[in-house]
Amino acid sequence: MAPLKNGIQGQWSRILAKGLVLPRRVEAATKGAVLYRDVANYRRSDLKFDLAAALTLLAIAVPEQLATARLAGMPVITGFYAFIAGSVMFAILGSNRQMSVGADSTIAPLFAIGVAHVATTVTTSYIDLIGILCIAVGVLVMLVGILHMGWVAEFLSAPIISGFMGGVAIIIIIHQLPDLFGLAPVSGSNLHRVSEVVSHLGSTKAWPIGIAVVVLALVVLTERFDQRIPGALVGVVGSTLLVGILDLKHHGVEVLGTVAHGAPRLGIHGLSLAALEHLLPIAGVVALVVISQSAATSRAFAGAAHYSVDIGRDFIGVGAGSIAAGLIGSFPVDASPARTAAVAQSGGKTQLTGLIAALAMIAIIPAAGLLNDLPLASLAAVLVYIATRIAHVKDFVSIAHFDLFELGLALITLLAVAFIGVQEGIGVAIGLAVLDRTRLSIQPRVHELGRVPGTTSWIPIEIRAGVEPLAGVLVALFSTPLWYANASKFQAEVMALLNASESRPPSLFVLDVIGMSDLDYTGANALREIMDELDSRHITFALARTSGRVRVGLERSGLLARLGRDHLFSSVDEAIVALAGTAQQPAG
Repeated sequence: MAPLKNGIQGQWSRILAKGLVLPRRVEAATKGAVLYRDVANYRRSDLKFDLAAALTLLAIAVPEQLATARLAGMPVITGFYAFIAGSVMFAILGSNRQMSVGADSTIAPLFAIGVAHVATTVTTSYIDLIGILCIAVGVLVMLVGILHMGWVAEFLSAPIISGFMGGVAIIIIIHQLPDLFGLAPVSGSNLHRVSEVVSHLGSTKAWPIGIAVVVLALVVLTERFDQRIPGALVGVVGSTLLVGILDLKHHGVEVLGTVAHGAPRLGIHGLSLAALEHLLPIAGVVALVVISQSAATSRAFAGAAHYSVDIGRDFIGVGAGSIAAGLIGSFPVDASPARTAAVAQSGGKTQLTGLIAALAMIAIIPAAGLLNDLPLASLAAVLVYIATRIAHVKDFVSIAHFDLFELGLALITLLAVAFIGVQEGIGVAIGLAVLDRTRLSIQPRVHELGRVPGTTSWIPIEIRAGVEPLAGVLVALFSTPLWYANASKFQAEVMALLNASESRPPSLFVLDVIGMSDLDYTGANALREIMDELDSRHITFALARTSGRVRVGLERSGLLARLGRDHLFSSVDEAIVALAGTAQQPAG
């Protein structure tokens, strides 16, 4: 297919700007979105790859979206709606060529548990609350993209994210236990759910367990030996046929039942200030997870395939997908690492893959009535498999090898999310992230530096043999911001260095502050007291490699006037040459 004329690009931009009445900043962010480029430059040779990838994506998405809708406590058909909305909107507005957006089991338990609690305190129905939440999540994610606030995705450390994902995986598995064992539904806290299942193990039924085991084994084996085989779809279809043929509903096998598959419910329903007040905190938590997972997915697959992406536009595309899903009666969407991997491995080249899969999903909605005999054990098996893909034991092993403290952070987050609550777990995770960073920044080291022989380079004397201080000169490195939490530690470290040098007292003290990105009021006072001590010992003081923010802090505190601009240097060696001369010899 020859590239279309550039006029289409201008027309598309006008549609985005006028037809959708998007703000100018959104227009700028969406200009160059992947579908915008692909329509104008589509190559016929890519079509066969996109078609093959679309079929693979559809085969994976059908059972997954059904299972995720059930996990979200929503009518199962709304899983299809979520996939359609997410795929179409991301194709229009996103930048990643291969990313799949739709219902995702990572966020489903997050909002399901929170909204179920809200539904007991307001008059709005659960489904209506999910719709309101869906739009709120979409707006928040879009705003992050429009305002270039993607940095929030980097806030949580990798160990804490691993702990969070592990907790979500445990929640998913716990919620599937009754369906796996053929038991009656259980509600309440996760600990209560586990207790109820354990106490009723004597009532388990063989057929549901057998179906779940076979479906799970089928998914695992096909994933391991040939990912092109849709194991989940084969398992779901096969078990549905088996239930119908053998009439297993009368042998303890619970089935999906009547699937409403008419036109989607359009618009926002039950909106009120009370509902918004309760839903916004949940929306913030879900949006944070969506942002983190979408950014990681987009960057990972773009990097592997060596093409560039605009994370801000990806957030806009994913957020718009949630808004569209909410307006058609579905639930929030997210980028799926597993489905995106399937698209990449199947050779998908453009977002036409997602569009084709979405159109095919629309075409099969009228046939959703055939799912009446779908055993819940099959969906439970699919979700258990998804849970195993969310959490990775090897990540915890790797963290343990690196640092036991960070392993502790990961495990605390996992347990908090799984057994206290998702929102509370996120709060714990954020608190632990801040605590971890604070722990490191309030215990800084002041390193004594020595000059590498024959060079002008200065490095910590403990990291290399043969590096020695110069006679009459004390050089130290402080490589973190100087603020109220570490000011006293900084003073103690500097005083320890000064006291250690009393046997051969220096006449010059140079402080290298290359890593000091900020200086607050308390830090400035600590530095003033150090300068007072140096004056009492008749030691000249100089600063090397000060940042602009530190100089502002020095000026505001009056320390710059006291020190003098002629005692600020661009390097340690420059300070020593200027203030101590070049003829200095190594000490001792």
